[in-house]
Amino acid sequence: MNTTAVKILVVDDEPPIRKLLRVGLSAQGYLVNEAPNAAAAKLSVQEDRPDLIILDLGLPDKPGHDLLQEWREDGLEIPVVILSSRTDEAGIVKALESGADDYVTKPFGVNELAARIRVALRHRLQQQGEKAIFQTGGLSLDLVKRIVKVDGKEVKLSPKEYDILRVLAQHAGKVLTHQFLLKQVWGPAADVQYLRVYVRQLRQKIEQIPDQPQYITTETGVGYRLREPE
Repeated sequence: MNTTAVKILVVDDEPPIRKLLRVGLSAQGYLVNEAPNAAAAKLSVQEDRPDLIILDLGLPDKPGHDLLQEWREDGLEIPVVILSSRTDEAGIVKALESGADDYVTKPFGVNELAARIRVALRHRLQQQGEKAIFQTGGLSLDLVKRIVKVDGKEVKLSPKEYDILRVLAQHAGKVLTHQFLLKQVWGPAADVQYLRVYVRQLRQKIEQIPDQPQYITTETGVGYRLREPE
């Protein structure tokens, strides 16, 4: 996607943060609008229709979670990347389960945020036309034939291991919460320990060094993320 055509709405009540994002993202070719609170954000979305929203969870007039949930309930499909404190794992999980596409924690670097923006925008495009073959590095997954290869060699996975990898591949680059993965693979009542066990087994089969994973990375207290395609 050509960044010169991408409009980003920054929703944050802290002027220094808005300035940092405006300067940093504008330098990368994005068109940046700002909103200091939920009311201004809702108006900007209606009038300007951004391509992506950067949303702080701690707004002065309404919690960011509530604003996000309102947007999703209204059918707004614009990608949303949230800003959160490093210690607010519960808030991050809640936002992701309410429909956020990704997150960064404060303090953050503009390059890190820009990478999350690219993933979120690319993920929305991928959802419109999912490809049959997924590849990242030496890992490939044929979603039609259900064949997994690492460095050209076929790897045999159990049905649950394959299902986890398939769901991660369908959302490559995006963090998926524990509850989302459990619901997709086992159902909403499953225990998170099942997921941890199967992810560990999956890493044993696809990672060169399972304890230092290159493909399936852990988002502490939140979930897992599969490396996006190059």
